[in-house]
Amino acid sequence: MSNIPSGQVRPIGPWDSLTLKNPFRKSAGAVKEPFSARQRNQLLRRMLSLVLFFGIWQILCLVKFNLWINFSFLPSPIEVFGATVKFFSSNAMIHIQSSAGRVLAGYFFATILGVSLGILIGWFQKLEDLVFLPLELLRPIPAVAWIPLAILMFPDAESGMIYITFIGAFFPILISTIKGVEGVDMLLLRVGQCLGARQWDVFKDIVVPGAMPSIASGLVIGMGNCWFCLVTAEILAGRYGIGYITWESYVTSNYPPIVMGMLLIGLMGSLSSYLVEHVVQLLMPWRVTKKKTA
Repeated sequence: MSNIPSGQVRPIGPWDSLTLKNPFRKSAGAVKEPFSARQRNQLLRRMLSLVLFFGIWQILCLVKFNLWINFSFLPSPIEVFGATVKFFSSNAMIHIQSSAGRVLAGYFFATILGVSLGILIGWFQKLEDLVFLPLELLRPIPAVAWIPLAILMFPDAESGMIYITFIGAFFPILISTIKGVEGVDMLLLRVGQCLGARQWDVFKDIVVPGAMPSIASGLVIGMGNCWFCLVTAEILAGRYGIGYITWESYVTSNYPPIVMGMLLIGLMGSLSSYLVEHVVQLLMPWRVTKKKTA
């Protein structure tokens, strides 16, 4: 019970001032603004960066800048925009759906296998001794080097393309998961053991949640790598895919669709990485992200 008489305001002590200044503490009656001035300024700065990027690119193409980097034959943003309009006025969705399906399939298998195997390797020393070295030998091999083996190993091109996108995501997820499990604070493990927790309880209640931030980073990087490997994978394609359009345009020396395909892959990769990051943040409600300085 408080000893302060009614009607008087309790003085704020040093601990209260620290609490009030805590940037991560939300007051009970606080209402979050739907779109704050900070967010508006952030959006404006990012839009300005895009305008500057495409504007400088257009100017360099117009003046045919040629000093170490040659812009004389590079398609300008206007030409790329024309190629994009032409692309979407035809059967664009077939190519987008084909590429997205391959990436999602490869990413799904990479997530299941990479996370489960990474947790087991990080937790069990004997399993690490048995399987980690062969995996580490395969990890540096670039995706393009897997094309001949993908043709030999799989009965159709579609399976081979999914396999190459799988390779792109698997190793970042695997390594991030292993390092996350190995990096769990030993003090937490000892506390759990001292409180009588069984090994399974320690594993599911301490190790897996403790490794989640590292696993989340691997999942985001793995999604980006899937799209990174898309053009390599769709060299095997017969007719459809954004990567296939990009490669076919290069072979036929039709340059604007090449840049269009690159930008589409970058856009779809960024959106899917953002979605993955948002989902894994929802799986970690205990994690507080520090706000950056404005």
